[in-house]
Amino acid sequence: MTEILAPEDVVLAASAASKTDAVREAGAVLVRAGAVEPAYVDAMLERERSMSTYMGNFLAIPHGTEEAKGAITRSALCLVRYDEPVDWDGEPVRVVVGIAGVGDEHLEILSRIALVFADMEQVQRVLDAPTAAELYAVLQQVNEE
Repeated sequence: MTEILAPEDVVLAASAASKTDAVREAGAVLVRAGAVEPAYVDAMLERERSMSTYMGNFLAIPHGTEEAKGAITRSALCLVRYDEPVDWDGEPVRVVVGIAGVGDEHLEILSRIALVFADMEQVQRVLDAPTAAELYAVLQQVNEE
């Protein structure tokens, strides 16, 4: 079985010009991972237009609309971290977690990510990780604590 959050789906990106670019980037990671069809990325943007996915503490969690469930091949998450904050409707976002969920398969790891971002000390560890591999390791370590 493929991991819901695989190491190769954790990306460090220098910057995104806009929230739309950041959503597209997360969507592209999910497409590359084979989790979604390209149409799902459009549904992620549609969801963002109807409701912000900003969660607080530098985190946004874009995902597609209910109607786009058919474009999901398998459950997966991706994480894209930015050096510079992305303006998310006036809020600073440094970490974008893209979601493609079949049933409830993704909810456990999503709840773990929510726990990480509820603790500013853990958020700082995520922001300070120097490489994508170390960022993935931070998430794994936090999940085991």
